[in-house]
Amino acid sequence: MTGKKTPAELSALPYRSGVGIVVFNSDGHVFVGRRIDQTAETWQMPQGGIDPGETPIQAALRELEEETGIRSVEILAETSDWLVYDLPPELLGKAWKGRYRGQRQKWFAARMTGPESEIDLATSHPEFNAWRWMPIDQIEAQAVAFKRDLYREIVAQFAALAQTIRGKGV
Repeated sequence: MTGKKTPAELSALPYRSGVGIVVFNSDGHVFVGRRIDQTAETWQMPQGGIDPGETPIQAALRELEEETGIRSVEILAETSDWLVYDLPPELLGKAWKGRYRGQRQKWFAARMTGPESEIDLATSHPEFNAWRWMPIDQIEAQAVAFKRDLYREIVAQFAALAQTIRGKGV
């Protein structure tokens, strides 16, 4: 027995519960990072799993600080529902030790309230090797292919916030 899962077993795997956070700067642009483990020029927003005993908002704030050093944010909104993405076939059965078929995530929108100097990718759990601010309408095209539908939905739910923030000059 090789321990490999059949296609039926792979499709029956559960989704990992996770969170993500869209962080806006005062120009209404969004923080994105380039993953350390990627060679492709793709960018993503901070995201990760929910630890036992954590609420989704607690997990989102923890992941944000662990991945970016950012601590100073004001939560503005959350997605109306849990959003789902599936892993591509080449990662299915490998990522997360083969226990999940993808993730179901609750996403939050936040405005960064601290100085940009707070951003520090050299955290104890580094995930990114570069970062930048990106207009929200460019995020989907810059994401890894299997997350583009997810990012399209996130952008649809939070795009108006970018205009509001930019309009206030906050």
